[in-house]
Amino acid sequence: MSESVPVRRLAREALTRILRDGQSLSAAREPLYKRLDQTRDRAFAMVLVQGVLRWRWKLDAVCARCMDKPLRNKEHEVRHVLYLALYELMALSTPDYAVVDEAVKQVQKLRRGWARGLVNAVLRTFQRERDQLLASLDEAENLSHPPWLQSAIQGSWPDDWRSVLHHNNEIPETHLRVNRMHGSVAEYASRLDEAGIENRAHPLAADCLIIGSTDVTVLPGYAQGDFSVQDAGAQQVSTLVDVTAGMRVLDLCSAPGGKACHLLEATSGELELLAVDIDSDRLQRIEQNLERLGLGAGVMQADASQAGWYDLAHGDFDRIVLDAPCSASGVIRRHPDIKSLRQPEDIEPLIELQRQILDNAWPLLRPGGVLLYVTCSVLRQENSDQIARFLAAHDDAAECDIDVDWGRACEHGRQLLPGIDETDGFYFALLRKSAG
Repeated sequence: MSESVPVRRLAREALTRILRDGQSLSAAREPLYKRLDQTRDRAFAMVLVQGVLRWRWKLDAVCARCMDKPLRNKEHEVRHVLYLALYELMALSTPDYAVVDEAVKQVQKLRRGWARGLVNAVLRTFQRERDQLLASLDEAENLSHPPWLQSAIQGSWPDDWRSVLHHNNEIPETHLRVNRMHGSVAEYASRLDEAGIENRAHPLAADCLIIGSTDVTVLPGYAQGDFSVQDAGAQQVSTLVDVTAGMRVLDLCSAPGGKACHLLEATSGELELLAVDIDSDRLQRIEQNLERLGLGAGVMQADASQAGWYDLAHGDFDRIVLDAPCSASGVIRRHPDIKSLRQPEDIEPLIELQRQILDNAWPLLRPGGVLLYVTCSVLRQENSDQIARFLAAHDDAAECDIDVDWGRACEHGRQLLPGIDETDGFYFALLRKSAG
């Protein structure tokens, strides 16, 4: 990596914006990308940042074994230099001397001259004692999750929690959803073959092709809307909702619009679909996706947790998709910043928010209509427990069986666990309103 391009410094600055300032990975990435022109530099920086976010707790454990006393909390920049260097030594092929030299230079430029010796000593100790240090780590340190989250996942999935945590640390492949209005999956796969891009069909999602990590904007047909990026788990929504041409469909918490667009593609655009989200910036993402894919839908900004947000005089809906706000504990492998940003005190307010939106959505469903409740969480409290509460409170609601051969059956609904079915973690529950 060229010394003239400060990739590691910019990676450290992005990491600080996430771990100290609480920015999301996507927000912290924007200024990094603006300052790095080369695709390879951007890719290298993101490998470093995402690697630290995945393995932060393991890196902390290694640091602790290599230091006589912990760093003070205010020395976050020095800590982040160590995180990045240790991850590079553990996981990448950069020569050790180059990693150590760059880390020492960084703390010097940070005007932390006192830390030069510390950083050098920690990294040299790791070089010398790598095998013994890594062998000394316990199971929790190797699984590298915040203790509260590990405990929550273990409580929800006592037989599968190790697998969930293991898959959370994987680097996922990219899933494409082929736009069936523009051609078949087989036809698009042939176009990828011709472009020299390895691909394979997904075993569960009929519209999905799996490729390696790449800049999708350079793939054939991107600008023409021939495909979208969407995890195969999220693509199950189109199958479960069972829409037909002419139906009125409400997509709540819709941004960035992937599920809405898939429903429209499945019916050649012949739905009366309303996409709703609270965030005006994210609504623009829906509009951009609709435009790129050549689809039409209503787009509305509203807070669906507030009673009376929608005027029933506008009519009711045949289908409702509620992709509820949640812990996002099922998509950590794609968004490793969730491990650091999500806190235990966030869960109860999210559960209450889900309850409010679900209760407010139900009156908008016509008799005999179906609501699909979706989260990208693996926590029982946000999923099966939430549906149990809803069913107990609504006599006119009945659960529909989800008769598929994927995922795990829950007391209510069905769960895809990260990685196990080559998807992220998604929960689904189908609710039908009584006709009478």
